[in-house]
Amino acid sequence: MEFANPFDNPQGRFYLLENGARQFSLWPEHCQLPPGWRVVCEPQSQEACQAWLAAQWQTLQPAHFVPTASE
Repeated sequence: MEFANPFDNPQGRFYLLENGARQFSLWPEHCQLPPGWRVVCEPQSQEACQAWLAAQWQTLQPAHFVPTASE
C-alpha cells in the first residue's frame, strides 16, 4: 500500500527533530528537513521514534512556558 502522506507510513523511517522551544517532531527520512529544527536522532522506525519520545519528552509545553526550579 502506498501512502499519500509520508507521516502516516508505519513502515517509514523518521528523523527525530527538536526546535528551539525543545519540542520534538518525527520527520520522514526522504523529506527535506525544515528550517529551525535540528536532528536529535538519525532515521529509524516509527515505533523506535515513539519509544524514544515516550522516554525523553516529558511535557508538550514549549520551553519558554516551563517553570524553572526558582519559580
